[in-house]
Amino acid sequence: MNVNRFVSCAVALLALLSLPSRSDAGKLEKLRLDYAAYNPVCLIAKEQGLLEKEFAADGTAIEWVVGTGAPKALDGLEKKTLDFGGMAGSASLMARAGGAKIKSVYVFSRPEWTALVVPANSPLKSVADLKGKKIAVTKGSDPHAFLLRALENAGLSEKDVILVPMPHADGRKAMEAGEVDAWSGLDPMMAQAELQSNARLLFRDPYLNTYGLYNVREDFLAANPDVIARVLKVLEQAREYALQNPEALKKMLIQVGKLDEAVAARQLERTDLRKSAIGSAQQRTIKAAGEVLQRVGVVPAGIDIEKVVNDLLDGTFTAKFASAN
Repeated sequence: MNVNRFVSCAVALLALLSLPSRSDAGKLEKLRLDYAAYNPVCLIAKEQGLLEKEFAADGTAIEWVVGTGAPKALDGLEKKTLDFGGMAGSASLMARAGGAKIKSVYVFSRPEWTALVVPANSPLKSVADLKGKKIAVTKGSDPHAFLLRALENAGLSEKDVILVPMPHADGRKAMEAGEVDAWSGLDPMMAQAELQSNARLLFRDPYLNTYGLYNVREDFLAANPDVIARVLKVLEQAREYALQNPEALKKMLIQVGKLDEAVAARQLERTDLRKSAIGSAQQRTIKAAGEVLQRVGVVPAGIDIEKVVNDLLDGTFTAKFASAN
C-alpha cells in the first residue's frame, strides 16, 4: 500500500474513533457525566435516575463517574471518558488557558467553598494581620485565587506573606497543628475544621469564590447541542427539587461525601443553588480570579484573560433559565 494512502487511512480511522459513541441511527449510545459531593444538583439527578428517564426512549445509556476534583474532570473530558465534567470557575479558566477546548455551559452552584481559616486560639483578627504569616494553600486552586484577592483587598500581596504550598487536606492539618498561621480552606474539610477543632473563619466572602461549572468539550457541544439542552433541562429539575427538599439533599450529601450530618449541614449553608444561568456574574468573578493568578505567575503573562473567559463561558443553553432564576 502507498505510504501516504496508509497514513491518510490511519488518520481517518482515528478521527472516526474520536467521535462520540453513536448508533447507526445517529443516536448517542452513551452519555458520561461526573457527580460529586460538591455538585449537589447532580447528586439529585443521579439518585432519582432523571437522565436515565429522559434518554430511555433514545436508547442512550447514562454512565455516572465519581468526581474527585478538577484534575480528574479535565482528564476525563480530554480523554473523552467524560462528556460533562464539574469544576470550579478558576480551574475551568486555567484549563482553557492551558489549551483545553472546553466550554462551561451550566452553573451547578455558587458555593462559598473557600475562606481563610485560623486555629481556635489564633490572635489574628483580620486579613491585614496576616502580614509576615505562614499560610497553607494549594497553588492554582480556587482557594489560592481567593487568598490572593483577599490580600489585595487588604492592601497586601503574595510577597507580604509566606505561602506554604500543600494539598488541601495537609493544609488543614498544618493549620490545626500550628505549623502555619492560616489556611486557605476548602469545604467540606473547612466545615470539619470548624466543627471538630473549633477552627475560625478569619475572612469570608462568597463573591470571591468562583462558581461551580459544568463543562463539555467543544467538539461534543458542536455535535450534540440538543443533548446538552436536554441534560440541562433535567439538571434544572434536579436543582428545583434540591431547593424544595433540603433535607433530602443533605441525606444524599452525607451518603456520597461520607460526612457527619453537622458537616453536611454547614457545607450546604454555604451553597447557593438559586441561579444556574451563565452570565456577567461568572464573567466578572472568573476574570478577576484569572487576573490575580496571572499577576503571581500561575497563569502565563502572555495569556489574554478576558478572551479566555469569553471563549470559556457559553450562556446559550441557560439563557432561558435566567428569568426563572
